[in-house]
Amino acid sequence: MQFWKRFALTLAAMLLTSFLVGLLWQKIFDISLPSYLGGVIGGLTAVPVWEFLKRYKSKEYAGKS
Repeated sequence: MQFWKRFALTLAAMLLTSFLVGLLWQKIFDISLPSYLGGVIGGLTAVPVWEFLKRYKSKEYAGKS
C-alpha cells in the first residue's frame, strides 16, 4: 500500500474514532469531551492502525517476489 493511502486511512481512523468517542462521552456524561482527550484517543488509535496497514503492505507484496 502506498504511503499516502496508508496515511489517509490512518487519518480517517483517527478522526472517526475521536468523533465517535466524543459522541459517546456526550451521551454518558452530558458534557463535551475535552479536545486534548479527543486528541489522545485519536493518537492512540493511529498507532495500531498504522502498524496494521504496514503489515498489510508486507503481506500483499510477499507473494509477488
